[in-house]
Amino acid sequence: MGAASEPGPEADAGQTADKSGQGVVAAFGQSLKTLRTRAGMEREEFGRRLGYSASTIASFEQGRRIPPPRAIDRADEVLDAGGLLKVWKDQLERAQYPAFFQGMAQLEKQAIELLMYDTMVVNGLLQTEEYMRALLAMRRPPLDQETIEQRVTARLARQDIFDRRPTPLLSFVMDESVLRHRYGGNGVLRGQLEHLLLIGQRRNVEIQLMPTDCEDNAGVNGPFTVVTRKDGKKFLYVEAQNTSSLTTDPEQTVLASARYGIIRSQALTPRESLEFIEKLLGEL
Repeated sequence: MGAASEPGPEADAGQTADKSGQGVVAAFGQSLKTLRTRAGMEREEFGRRLGYSASTIASFEQGRRIPPPRAIDRADEVLDAGGLLKVWKDQLERAQYPAFFQGMAQLEKQAIELLMYDTMVVNGLLQTEEYMRALLAMRRPPLDQETIEQRVTARLARQDIFDRRPTPLLSFVMDESVLRHRYGGNGVLRGQLEHLLLIGQRRNVEIQLMPTDCEDNAGVNGPFTVVTRKDGKKFLYVEAQNTSSLTTDPEQTVLASARYGIIRSQALTPRESLEFIEKLLGEL
């Protein structure tokens, strides 16, 4: 599959940028520091006016963390920057995601429908904060704590999609085994299952489980996502091992949509799936 260049100017607002975005983050940090020192303001005072500690301001200025959009707006006002900081927001938003996920992150904002099949972990849009932290803590090589914090913030921000208007149609199918992995322990899994029950009651969300005892599964080739944009254009996104492909090839997207339809028909219905999740909760 060829990577589509159309949507982006993956899975994680405020994330440590990978190398592709590090230059943007560093340049913003230098601009922030220059404007702050020019205003004769110490980090402690500046941080107090923005609601952050001096050490967090230092991490912004040193390019180790990406401030959220509202912090950039507030910094621009406090430093009387006349919009010089606000112009960085779009670039910083892209930089907060790994390079392989940037196109998909942009598409999520434009989607009217998302069809998602997952086989290893709960989809990022459905994860609780505790589940996210458990997954990120298991990464090898290990992630530093600051990176973990920023990735959690970024992934939680993506979940605004559930409250967006107009509401997109969101369909999730996941293997039963995904919900049997006790990542982070029973408490983390319990919270995740309870969260799925709540999200599954939303009118624009369907959650379905593919039982492990099924004899047919059209999704044996692995996880994928089909995105339909507001203009009707479809995209196929596939991710594995920090690499991804995002294609608009009509043949591939049509076949993926059809395959997803078969997967849905083979999985438990949304009602059966929520009942199954309740059963899993009772087993913990």
